[in-house]
Amino acid sequence: MRFSFGLIVTVGALLAAAPSHAQTFDPRYPVCMHVYSGANGGGGEWYDCSFTSVPQCRATASGRAAVCDLNPYYPVNAPPQRLRHKRSG
Repeated sequence: MRFSFGLIVTVGALLAAAPSHAQTFDPRYPVCMHVYSGANGGGGEWYDCSFTSVPQCRATASGRAAVCDLNPYYPVNAPPQRLRHKRSG
């Protein structure tokens, strides 16, 4: 019984210490730029989701190793937020 409890605690500690990845797509913007920084230069690759249109993203990506994609987490069919008016009374 002690062995299995120790094993559970050890596995739990290892899982808690593992690095987690944050969401790379910002759901507030419909277009993301996927930037590649090359294997020799290091740095890896990342997403920049701060664009409101594809032409805006393409203008920024021009001359860089980057591709513009639609944001898969942008809520396309979400109903618009209703404005609530305060009633004076």
